[in-house]
Amino acid sequence: MDFPFARLRRWPDVEAGNLQAHDATDLLLVEHALALGVEGHEITVIGDEYGAITLALTDAGLDGVRVHQDLATGRRALARNADELGLSGFSTHELDASLLDGARLVLLQLPKALAELEEIADAVARWAAPDVVLVAGGRVKHMTIAQNDVLGRSFAQVQAQRAERKSRLVVATEPREVPVTPPFPVTAQHDGLILVAHGGAFAGAKLDIGTRVMLGVLDLDGGEPSPGRIAVDLGCGTGALAVSYALAHPDFRVIATDRSAAAVASARATMAANGVSDRVTVMHDDAGSEIADASADVVLLNPPFHLGSSVHTGAATRLFEAAARILRPGGELFTVFNSSLGYRAELTRLIGTTEQVERTPKFTVTRSIRR
Repeated sequence: MDFPFARLRRWPDVEAGNLQAHDATDLLLVEHALALGVEGHEITVIGDEYGAITLALTDAGLDGVRVHQDLATGRRALARNADELGLSGFSTHELDASLLDGARLVLLQLPKALAELEEIADAVARWAAPDVVLVAGGRVKHMTIAQNDVLGRSFAQVQAQRAERKSRLVVATEPREVPVTPPFPVTAQHDGLILVAHGGAFAGAKLDIGTRVMLGVLDLDGGEPSPGRIAVDLGCGTGALAVSYALAHPDFRVIATDRSAAAVASARATMAANGVSDRVTVMHDDAGSEIADASADVVLLNPPFHLGSSVHTGAATRLFEAAARILRPGGELFTVFNSSLGYRAELTRLIGTTEQVERTPKFTVTRSIRR
């Protein structure tokens, strides 16, 4: 295969020496697809992080490949890499019928979350061709028997292949009859708050511990009316912080933004379930890039500290920098993070004066004032 994988970039995602825009699993999936000889318009790619699979297939002359990427950063990287290489002829979709209708081959980079895998497997069995073959791949060290079990709920045959280059493919065939109602989204209530979650949303419909700690220190009693002010939930997940703030501050306009399409779909459903869709705008965006400079009065942030399967604080730094850009002078940033990460000095450098407002054995909440 002559495709120039080394020319691919992760941009606008974090780039570093230990982070690449492709891996051996991408190569195995591409090689498997080319060996099967399926037409491009009958191929769907899911979880193509930066476009390596889609662009390699397109470069091989397959036209009409459909692709779904959960992350906004991945979608932008695919577009940038395609432009750089002069490639076109593929189309991007959400995880819906348009992605899978008539697909006879689905290539999947296995997600970390079993719930996300369950939603994807159900979607393939529900909408793809009756003779569809789902080829899922991952790095051996991250693969589990539980993933095979999840695939087995939607496919009668699930067969793991021999490992190559520290990666492995799993082939699923013979889709089972699907239930009338898809397994996702799911809904849960937490002290009157309704959370809705798709499979790929962090923590599902649960209220994660960091968010619980943050909610415990925020001013959710409403305070003095402040018409026209803007609060931003940066990296909103299912929208727990955004909806809580909107319910407590009906005079605020709230923006909830996340780079995950699954999170955005979940957050929109959460806002609707709690009756605040008219006051909360949910955006699929990378680090608030579409929010105007110096426009926010309050930013709420529960940053991730993983990039895929790698522990890397670069994602948090990008969100701190985004908060600094969108906050007006004097605006407030509330951040919750694992206490062992010690972000306070970085927050002071990037935002301004930062104080600790809560600390538990696992989590710290800080309040930073934009200088």
